[in-house]
Amino acid sequence: MRSQALAPLVAIGGPTATGKTGLAITLAEWLIARDVPAEIVSADSRQVYRGLNIGTAKATAEERARVVHHGLDLVDPDQPYSVADFRAHALGALAALGARGGIGILAGGTGFWLRAVSAGIDTDALPSDALVRAALEANLGRDGVAALAARLGTLAPRLAARTDLRNPRRVVRALEIATLAGDAPLPEPLGYGAPVLGLQLAVEPAEHRRRILGRARAQFDAGLVEEARALRERFDPSLPAFSAIGYRESWAVLDGTIGLEEAIALDAQRNVAFARRQRTWLRAEPSLAVLDATEDPAPAAVAALSAFLNQGRHRSG
Repeated sequence: MRSQALAPLVAIGGPTATGKTGLAITLAEWLIARDVPAEIVSADSRQVYRGLNIGTAKATAEERARVVHHGLDLVDPDQPYSVADFRAHALGALAALGARGGIGILAGGTGFWLRAVSAGIDTDALPSDALVRAALEANLGRDGVAALAARLGTLAPRLAARTDLRNPRRVVRALEIATLAGDAPLPEPLGYGAPVLGLQLAVEPAEHRRRILGRARAQFDAGLVEEARALRERFDPSLPAFSAIGYRESWAVLDGTIGLEEAIALDAQRNVAFARRQRTWLRAEPSLAVLDATEDPAPAAVAALSAFLNQGRHRSG
């Protein structure tokens, strides 16, 4: 799908709780006000799951009514969904938007998903084998994620360094790749097929920790425990989808093993560690220009987008 029909793309990366969704909506509405069709593609590996709304900070119904969103509510938590599935979904949406002369806004904190679209990573080039994966998943159930993460670190240290070692699904996938191809680099980027403006949001550390704690509290106040209860009644709580931060903490509250305040603190603590890993990944993305989101990043982002549009007019003129 490397077609010139693909919509020009604004890619917004950044750690959790830096305001990516809000900025994406601001830029989309700025474009729409200027009669440029604009739609958002969420690059978040947990927002694809139906029912995981509060805990994944998914765009609200009101926000989706303002701007069309793709990449949300695509499968149930017990259905597999890969980066290859996401890339196909995103490129399909961006091709349809490009045919109408629009601009896409890809926003999210799952670094590899951002790269798979904006840099054109050929996800089909990553090796896979159903039998190898089944054996690794059996090992995961028997030995736990820490044992598999240690095995990955020994077998493929470079691959381990760019894997979320607390995420069972990603550790299993990385071990599958390492088993089949060794400590191989990622496939060479193919390119996106249309101009890309890359932006990365960053927040001063103390302020970022404050925002993370504030969002954790707001999510529990908004009903995260009840959302988690309803999901556990319908699905196996050991599913990889529920490695999303907040659900296991909510189940612990329901089971009476921790109190609400402890759950909020644990949620925030895990998100601070998660943000650190996201920053490590994003530092390796030189195509993303860093915007300080400690204050409102919208003016700088709008200026960058305006320059991007002007460059596009010069190219087409």
